[in-house]
Amino acid sequence: MKKLVVASFLILNISSVFAIGYQPVLSLSMAKKMAESCERLAIKEGWKMNIAVVDNGANLKFFIRQDDSFLKSVELAQQKAITSAGLPFSTKAIAEIATKLPGVALIPGVSIIEGGLPILTAKGQLIGAIGVSGATAEQDGICAQAALDAIKNDLN
Repeated sequence: MKKLVVASFLILNISSVFAIGYQPVLSLSMAKKMAESCERLAIKEGWKMNIAVVDNGANLKFFIRQDDSFLKSVELAQQKAITSAGLPFSTKAIAEIATKLPGVALIPGVSIIEGGLPILTAKGQLIGAIGVSGATAEQDGICAQAALDAIKNDLN
């Protein structure tokens, strides 16, 4: 009887876990792959970057600070990633929105400097974001895009 009760309990609980559904997540290996891809491009181009990858809750998942990169860019890279995780747009797009709605730039913690990109699955689900800082805003954006390109096959 005891075994039957335990078995019933397990079956009911396992079925409720599956009923919740599948939520894709940003794995540590994906975050590393992104940051390392961005770092390779930065080394090739001679940029000194700080690279932050966050999950969909804006929690830091992986970070690289290259030698001789700007100290303030540590914070900027994280802020760009947090912005793109909280508002699932690139920080460049948010800057464009801010030209029409200037109040957007005044929201505490929102970065309007290019270099932040959301990480979206093929179905459009937000799983995280990347923020890059250390070169020009345009170069930061190029490096962030290289990172996303590195995992495009993992986002299906």
